[in-house]
Amino acid sequence: MPGTLPVPLEIELPPGWHSAPPDEVGAPQAAFVALHTASRGQGFTPNITVTGHALQGSVSLHGLAEESVRRLRENVGAVDVVKRTEVGTSPAPGLIDAPGIVQNVRIQATVDGQPMELAQSQFLLVLENKRKRGERVEIEIALTARTSQLGDVLEDFQAFVSALRPAAPGS
Repeated sequence: MPGTLPVPLEIELPPGWHSAPPDEVGAPQAAFVALHTASRGQGFTPNITVTGHALQGSVSLHGLAEESVRRLRENVGAVDVVKRTEVGTSPAPGLIDAPGIVQNVRIQATVDGQPMELAQSQFLLVLENKRKRGERVEIEIALTARTSQLGDVLEDFQAFVSALRPAAPGS
């Protein structure tokens, strides 16, 4: 059963991307998965996943980023952090104005029995849950692609993130 988001989001997919059932594409913890269908058949299909959960206690953005790296190392393989940048200090449309961190990592993975170097760009946000006063939630949006594919899909990922919005009540 796919994961759920603690706050509903409105999602707009860039052209060339299609949603996929998380369970069927090997991402059961994700609440949402999109695949770049034009890249199918190249040994790895670039994907965007959205996950989220309620935060307990005070957790720093860097702590959330480190936890994400730990999970990748535990579940996928060797991970190198390439870059980590805090965002959300200047007003912008969408969720960008929420406190967050962008983290780029390189992953040594095995995909269908073959070693593969993957690149992942993660956008980790901390939001206030408007439906549960005082509750803070983490939303993690991640783009994963082969390092050779990253240039072809990174702009789409940026458009996806900038279009994310909290869902209107009742939607």
